[in-house]
Amino acid sequence: MSKPTILTVDDDPMVSAAIARDLRNRYGDDYLIVRANSGAQALAVLTKLALRNQPVALIAADQRMPEMTGIELLEQAGAHAPGAKYLLLTAYADTDVAIKAINDIGLDYYLLKPWDPPEERLYPVIEDLLDDWRQANPDHTSDVRVVGNRWSDRSHEIKTFLARNYVPYRWYDVERDPEAQRLAQLAEAGATDLPLVLIPDGDTLRSPSTLDLAGALGLRTTAQQPLYDVCIVGGGPAGLAAAVYAASEGLSTVIVEREAPGGQAGQSAAIENYLGFPKGLTGLDLAQRAVAQVSRFGAEMVLARAVVGFETRGPVHAVLVEGGGEIEARAVIVATGVSYRRLEAPGLEELTGCGVYYGVSASDARQCEGDDVYLVGGANSAGQAALNLARYAKKVVLIVRGASLEATMSRYLIDKIASTPNVQVRRRSEVAACRGDGHLEAITIADRDTGRAEELPTSWLFVFVGASPRTEWLGPDVVRDAKGFVVTGQELLSHDKAWRLPRAPFALESSVPGVFAAGDVRLDSMKRVASAVGEGAMSVYLVHRYLATV
Repeated sequence: MSKPTILTVDDDPMVSAAIARDLRNRYGDDYLIVRANSGAQALAVLTKLALRNQPVALIAADQRMPEMTGIELLEQAGAHAPGAKYLLLTAYADTDVAIKAINDIGLDYYLLKPWDPPEERLYPVIEDLLDDWRQANPDHTSDVRVVGNRWSDRSHEIKTFLARNYVPYRWYDVERDPEAQRLAQLAEAGATDLPLVLIPDGDTLRSPSTLDLAGALGLRTTAQQPLYDVCIVGGGPAGLAAAVYAASEGLSTVIVEREAPGGQAGQSAAIENYLGFPKGLTGLDLAQRAVAQVSRFGAEMVLARAVVGFETRGPVHAVLVEGGGEIEARAVIVATGVSYRRLEAPGLEELTGCGVYYGVSASDARQCEGDDVYLVGGANSAGQAALNLARYAKKVVLIVRGASLEATMSRYLIDKIASTPNVQVRRRSEVAACRGDGHLEAITIADRDTGRAEELPTSWLFVFVGASPRTEWLGPDVVRDAKGFVVTGQELLSHDKAWRLPRAPFALESSVPGVFAAGDVRLDSMKRVASAVGEGAMSVYLVHRYLATV
């Protein structure tokens, strides 16, 4: 692939030369830096680049141009370079217009002039935007290939694992793609061998477990040390934040994650109320940034390992992992989050993974193009998923048990749903049944007030119902409430004999000294990404205090 382009647009020759110079000094080896002196000239350049199939990574436009403003240019640029990142150069007086453009045209960032020194004010912004663009536009096609059936639950599991662990892959559907059929024949693969995962310089994997797949890809699946200062169970926002703070402060740290970094938040299509990201960001993007920080500070991450038990051995705690392994640590942070509660309706369990899914990934959304899609749930995660699916689906129907969304969903999401024409909300409704032969073909929706039922054809049902904590592995010594949430801090004192030490429990400490809980898994937590990150950071402060007592 030829060099991607960075286009700068400014009618002031001195400003135009200055930003082109600064960008060329830092990025000239990897990007083609092109200047335009007006919006019209920029559109002409973008047209030529599109005809040459030349990728455009970034467009940096000045807002105050006489014939066409920067925002007007960027709005039209989408037709020529739909994947480009948009940077608006503004004066302080234009900030209100720039903030509005984040919602109106998808502006990625606005930068106040002047940007001197560029090392502090320009390059960090550009680097973030280019990192995001490179992630969405890899400069080569991965040699990892997955061959399987579109409606197979195992294929869905493999694709989700690869996507959430940032492994680019190419998907081949054996029912639609002749190349998939050819590859299956070459591998002499029967139905039970699917999905096939073809890895360069490796053996063909036949319907592999995620653990086998992780090992074949070179992902770490075992801990490297006999004893750690802290073991973090769960790689969601709380666990990742805890790992960043623990490792950066010199604690030997390991995270154990059974699926992929990011947890439930990692599947979110848009987190728009997270501090510091005015345009919002995807859960996958947040997780990827956090994993980079974790690696930078030297924490270990063990993937594709389910935790199945827990033991206290004097001053040391042991986390038991599936398959017979264990990890010992002086302190443990439980950050396993929650999973969506299983929906009960005739036919639903048999079709889970074959048209019925709990949560939704970006790849799921793209596969729904032109189809009618149904979602169950009324919280923020359901609202975010509905808006993401609406970008591809013909129609998205949100099925809500309550009479309104106001009690369970943030206002900004309610307003967006109301203004999206292909999203409908069916209130006081529930899924009464599912039907299909091999994959979902229809669902029955019942009105909770009248009992009237209606069967509707669809191949897609996504469930976002309630929250069940992943704490069954902790055993009886760690006190939990009736739903399984971990009781911590002062709340322990209201449980008979839950706390046995003369000192008071630390704020996030469980009934077992040295075992802390952070994020959604903890009783009475806020169930928000920002609060999970805060609790993850706070738990490390408390780990230090605990270690000072033993």
